[in-house]
Amino acid sequence: MRLSDLPKGVTAVVDRVDDAHASDPIAQRLRDLGFVAGEPVRVVAIGPVGADPLLIQIGSTRFALRRNEAARVLVQAEAAA
Repeated sequence: MRLSDLPKGVTAVVDRVDDAHASDPIAQRLRDLGFVAGEPVRVVAIGPVGADPLLIQIGSTRFALRRNEAARVLVQAEAAA
């Protein structure tokens, strides 16, 4: 599942970041910000205009990402306990 498709408030774990092309600077920046395999992530809020941007929390840090940037991050939803 893509991070951009994750419902608000649901916790997931980052699987990987997809590169749009070789040496993709946006994908590399996402990795540098902490979007790496195994990190817990969730959508905190969704923007009002066209559902953009998304407020994403990874660890204790929050980022505003455009929907197309969040779509590069693949996640696995955590199983309900």
